[in-house]
Amino acid sequence: MGMTMTQKILAKHAGLDKVEAGQLIEANLDLVLGNDITSPVAIHAMENLDDKSVFDKDKIALVMDHFVPNKDIKSAENVKEVRQFACENCISNFYDVGQMGIEHALLPEKGLVTAGDAVIGADSHTCTYGALGAFSTGVGSTDMAAGMATGKAWFKVPSAIRFVLTGKPAPFISGKDIILHIIGMIGVDGALYQSMEFTGDGVSYLSMDDRFTISNMAIEAGGKNGIFPVDDKTLEYIKEHNAKEPVVYEADPDAEYTKTITIDLSKLRPTVAFPHLPENTKTVDEAGDIEIDQVVIGSCTNGRISDLKIAADILKGKKVKKGLRVIVIPATQQIYLDAMNAGYLRTFIEAGAVVSTPTCGPCLGGYMGILASGEKCVSTTNRNFVGRMGATDSEIYLASPAVAAASAITGRITDPATV
Repeated sequence: MGMTMTQKILAKHAGLDKVEAGQLIEANLDLVLGNDITSPVAIHAMENLDDKSVFDKDKIALVMDHFVPNKDIKSAENVKEVRQFACENCISNFYDVGQMGIEHALLPEKGLVTAGDAVIGADSHTCTYGALGAFSTGVGSTDMAAGMATGKAWFKVPSAIRFVLTGKPAPFISGKDIILHIIGMIGVDGALYQSMEFTGDGVSYLSMDDRFTISNMAIEAGGKNGIFPVDDKTLEYIKEHNAKEPVVYEADPDAEYTKTITIDLSKLRPTVAFPHLPENTKTVDEAGDIEIDQVVIGSCTNGRISDLKIAADILKGKKVKKGLRVIVIPATQQIYLDAMNAGYLRTFIEAGAVVSTPTCGPCLGGYMGILASGEKCVSTTNRNFVGRMGATDSEIYLASPAVAAASAITGRITDPATV
């Protein structure tokens, strides 16, 4: 049998001609990522090694994004520790206040990942970079420490599910709707430790931002990684952002998949994940009358410029429902500038929203949008577990930026085509 895209990348990085699902390998890494929560644990783990130096100062990225600007003394101490480590080891890609962004939006923007790379990150949404045709996956902080020290990581080669995307999505159908639809179909463990490989003519209709969103949430279906074929859109994005030469891999015609799932994108409707799992999906037509208290537009899933554009287009000339809190978070400093130059930030503020510096804050219930008891939030983030954004009896409804913006106007879950 042939190999999938993921298996080909892993074989190359392991120095092998061929790998098979279930095989244990040691692979060389192109990038090791950590943030302000996970990096201190990895740094402490490195203190137990005989050689405490990093394998390559240019192949480590430390992005301060979860509690930055620091929300309290503990978060300040964490960042201080990472800052000192980055300075001592001359880490090239250290991003702090003024330079930071949400890690999974920032790294592609900075050109740190390209097609054919093998990347690990001590954050579960590291699978985002599969949009570029890379193998990328989340690991624990001890694996991050080993990766920083040796430039290598152990993997069990994953099997794969092939998702054949066909047809052209209707207006207001985005990557978020597609991945929520998929998770609703297969469940939060439907792709457990498998590669989610996307193909089909429908891929050509998806922007790079759509693909980043879909790959980002592969982990919400239990996936080891999500990955897209490298096409002209991918190569154009890489050329614009990246000086590294892409290495393009294609799945063999006889590659083995555990299953193949075909999805007609033209038939999808705006989709919302109800509490308290991403698999608990309904279309906006099925949502019913759900009044909300807060809207969050941002995160590593949906804080990119196209996300802000669709939200601004919907909100322009309108007002946020009285009594509703709307928080908009551009994912990087560059996206913040682009949104400002395009007039989106003015639109948000005039509509009655607040615009934040780049941060993961509300997504993980850290700060900048904590929910009180009984409150309901429509959010463009990626998880809606019990207590994820605050009180254990609060509720999170995951949705696209279009649905979030429409809901901000009406104060209830709303089809963006109706506002």
